[in-house]
Amino acid sequence: MNGNQTLSRALDIIFTLAENPSTLTVAQIAEKVSIPESTAYRFIQILEQNGIVERKKKGEIALGLRILDLARSLHQQIDRKLLELSRPLMEKLSETTGETIVLAIRSGMYAVCISSMESRRLIRVVIENGRTLPLHTGATGKAILAHESPKIVDQVLERLGPGLRSTELLEDLSLIRQRGYVTTFGEIDEDVFGVAAPVFDTQNRVIASLTIAGPLSRYEDNLHLEQPLCEAARELSLGAG
Repeated sequence: MNGNQTLSRALDIIFTLAENPSTLTVAQIAEKVSIPESTAYRFIQILEQNGIVERKKKGEIALGLRILDLARSLHQQIDRKLLELSRPLMEKLSETTGETIVLAIRSGMYAVCISSMESRRLIRVVIENGRTLPLHTGATGKAILAHESPKIVDQVLERLGPGLRSTELLEDLSLIRQRGYVTTFGEIDEDVFGVAAPVFDTQNRVIASLTIAGPLSRYEDNLHLEQPLCEAARELSLGAG
């Protein structure tokens, strides 16, 4: 395993832990990352020494507190203008739709929530700041990926491998570009719908996605969400530019 592969596997372990709400055993991590358990154990030891992961109980691994420092540094580097402009738009969109609103940016092969406005309803979707979401599935990631460079799309497809999933994803991305938004049902959380639109800079490069997320049981009451969503995304694009 060369240096690039070593780094890639270590990052895979970190992202795997970030995507799971609970701790994982070494065996579970090895299975998810597709490496031998002995290899996973060695990586975990190195990450643990640097505070990136920690052991909760015997054999259970979770992200370490050092991740908070990294997240804090990332938050400081995020475009303040984007966050400031998005807040009133997200508040208005949440009031109009009654659902949770999420602003996310791409970081590597993932979408990362950098701001969220929770619905005031008792039953609602909660997405914490810092949560990572895949680019290839779910409205938040797809809205970004559809407008990313061919290089980024190819990297995502390479991870998926050849087959039906890659073909379907390319078809989805083409349709998203035509429509200007994407609607998904239960792709990440089975009881959740998402409607997302991209946010662009002055060079027409995608910089974020804006998502309305709510329980599937309420979708029929929220038809045509794309109109206020796309208006908010366009306004944010103009301001962020």
